[in-house]
Amino acid sequence: MKIPQIIDALGALAHEHRLAIFRFLVERGPAGLPAGKIAERVGLAPSSLTFHLQNLQRAGLIAQRRQSRQLIYSADFTAMSALVGYLTDNCCAESAAVCCPPMRQPNTAKRAAKAA
Repeated sequence: MKIPQIIDALGALAHEHRLAIFRFLVERGPAGLPAGKIAERVGLAPSSLTFHLQNLQRAGLIAQRRQSRQLIYSADFTAMSALVGYLTDNCCAESAAVCCPPMRQPNTAKRAAKAA
């Protein structure tokens, strides 16, 4: 990613509702969800949700596709990986001994509890 794209992505995520929407879409995986389901989950009116989804889409963090009469939104995992990669690219380049711990692994116990 180039610096302007990084700034756009971080700027889009620097809002409570957009961050919640993005994290929810990341949880849902590549299949994504229709806007109505996203609105229910995050508790936003449709017009507000549209504004935030468009912002995330312009920043390149989510994708939109049409499925019949619905618009389905999903996280763009390539963009997310590029953003995280940019932020951690030279992590502790001066001293590997003090490098930050690896990113935490998915909490499988939490996911199992949700599924039950």
